[in-house]
Amino acid sequence: MDLFEYQARDTFEKHGVPVLGGIVATTPDEARAAAATLLGDEPGVVVVKAQVKTGGRGKAGGVKLARSADDAAEKAAEILGMDIKGHTVHRVMIAAGAQIEQEYYFSLLLDRAERRYLAMCSVEGGMEIEQLAVERPEALARVAVDPRVGIDAAKAAEIVEAAGFPTKTSPQIAAKVAAVLQTLWTVYREEDATLVEVNPLVLTKAGDVVALDGKVTLDANADFRHPEHAELEDKAAADPLEARAKEKDLNYVKLDGEVGIIGNGAGLVMSTLDVVAYAGEAHGGVKPANFLDIGGGASAEVMAAGLDIILTDPQVKSVFVNVFGGITACDAVANGIVAALEILGDEASKPLVVRLDGNNVIEGRRILAAAGHPLVTLADTMDGGADKAAELANV
Repeated sequence: MDLFEYQARDTFEKHGVPVLGGIVATTPDEARAAAATLLGDEPGVVVVKAQVKTGGRGKAGGVKLARSADDAAEKAAEILGMDIKGHTVHRVMIAAGAQIEQEYYFSLLLDRAERRYLAMCSVEGGMEIEQLAVERPEALARVAVDPRVGIDAAKAAEIVEAAGFPTKTSPQIAAKVAAVLQTLWTVYREEDATLVEVNPLVLTKAGDVVALDGKVTLDANADFRHPEHAELEDKAAADPLEARAKEKDLNYVKLDGEVGIIGNGAGLVMSTLDVVAYAGEAHGGVKPANFLDIGGGASAEVMAAGLDIILTDPQVKSVFVNVFGGITACDAVANGIVAALEILGDEASKPLVVRLDGNNVIEGRRILAAAGHPLVTLADTMDGGADKAAELANV
């Protein structure tokens, strides 16, 4: 789960990362009140920042300076409702301004290929960090982090030196940055994150090192350890079908296509998506409508829940059930499909193509054939099933 910037800021503050004040607003009046709180009676600057889960906000006009409470309200009115890369701005964060001396960059992420964490750091932070990584990769230090150790004082010093901080000429600055990196590691570890990014991490004219903007991605697999993370979810922006699937503990992702997909095992489902997309080229360009992995269990309840989600998607014209029987045998899957169709009744109104293979496949096919459900078509192969499902979706 990706957090909004204001959520990342609050998370940083909770763990002791130095941040500036920030207040969320959903209306210009709330923005005015937030700016008044941050500015107090002193003249100063606040930043009105669009809260969307995408980059490029500054270039899109979603980040504006305001020099008074009324000015903040005006800037908020300009930003709220704005479309930034397909994301509508529903809230802004009014952030305290900073007198920036220098901008740095830091991120800590999961390096799946190397089975470890990767810290990236540069003394050249700012909006063009992606361009920097491409044009001058040597300016972006990449330091492996052992998950068993994390970023301790020694690792923080290694990262700071590799990034080019002036450890000899300005040891105080290097030490402050290293301390912040250790605290950001605490955020990463304690929140079970897969990404913690700060761009920019700034040195202020007063000599403080502050996280001015942050991105945090939380590992959903660790939700059982963090019930409080449920409060961070943006339920208003969630796809309603994905929300329903989550309530039923289904591994479902909505896609923009016409052929509903059900399979057991993420690898098989991903392969099915590819095969259906390829077959669809010969049938009007139809595409997969979803990813749905029912895992090892294909009980009537699980199958009914999956079919219920897929069949209520108005874009779906046909469904391809592609199952390889292993621990759950094909006869159990077949019984699950038959029972699921009985449970759904008239709600099941779109054709299903079913391909079974593996453990007890002959009995599974016999059960489906004996049921003789008018919506079900049996397929012998994965390619044949994908082609038939694509054909039915194009009728």
